[in-house]
Amino acid sequence: MDGIKYAVFIEKSLHLLGKNQYTFNVESGFTKTEIKHWVELFFGVKVVVVNSHRLPGKGRRIGPILGHTMHFTKMLELSIMRTKMGLE
Repeated sequence: MDGIKYAVFIEKSLHLLGKNQYTFNVESGFTKTEIKHWVELFFGVKVVVVNSHRLPGKGRRIGPILGHTMHFTKMLELSIMRTKMGLE
């Protein structure tokens, strides 16, 4: 789970939880298939679709020095199909 930083819990992502869709912030540079594989391996679920969005870094200024923060990728709406184990 090197690529996944943390789960995002904002109003939109909390609404998507009811639809079995989860939102994670992940490291930049990883592909959708890598994140899909990690989530399936770590959580033991089947990921149906992965949507992603690359958020730009914010500009920062300290006195006369201009800079920016690092960008990161937000994986949106990981539609996860959960299977009921032993309840069929």
